Amino acid sequence: MGDKILIVDDEREIADLVELYLQNEDYEVFKYYTAEEALDRIGKTELDLAILDIMLPDTDGLSICQRIRDKHTYPIIMLTAKDAETDKITGLTLGADDYITKPFRPLELMARVKAQLRRYKKYSGGAGKDDSGLIVHAGLTINVNTYEALLNEKPLTLTPTEFSILRILCENEGNVVSSERLFHEIWGDEYFSKSNNTITVHIRHLREKMSDTVDNPKYIKTVWGVGYKIEK
Repeated sequence: MGDKILIVDDEREIADLVELYLQNEDYEVFKYYTAEEALDRIGKTELDLAILDIMLPDTDGLSICQRIRDKHTYPIIMLTAKDAETDKITGLTLGADDYITKPFRPLELMARVKAQLRRYKKYSGGAGKDDSGLIVHAGLTINVNTYEALLNEKPLTLTPTEFSILRILCENEGNVVSSERLFHEIWGDEYFSKSNNTITVHIRHLREKMSDTVDNPKYIKTVWGVGYKIEK
């Protein structure tokens, strides 16, 4: 079997349909209609990706997202109701990597899943440290082979999306990187139309973890109307 994927949605028709599409792609699927069962599985199984509905009968997907992020860095895709912008931003702030709005096309969700897994495997699959994979900048050290980031020698616990954004900005040190370019480099051609809020929220979360500020940033500078950059 392939990668292990958790799907949690109390709308059984949706959960069953997503399971079918995932199994057709040879993923190993753990499907649940309640948060309680899902949380039990999260504690027992080393998963590769989670798909979480925000609205659940016994708790919400945001709580599951938080529980996962306490211990794991694998990608999380949130399923949200149409126009629930607050839920989307909250989900991203709690560590989700992506969201898709109901109703959605199953093939679009599959494209998102593949893009997230590809990126996660790319940056978490390195074996051992390799100095050629190090990016060093003003107390910040990123190892793209081992998927580790240190700030002043202290580990930064980053989600796959946060790690990718930080890596791209550091690789383009001194140059502005637009939100559109970040979208394309992180999610590739599969990535569909999105609000710029997605990148904005991830940047805000990164700044919080790095104790950086918007007004006087030491690392990530916002270039209004253009994008973001890390100064040389």
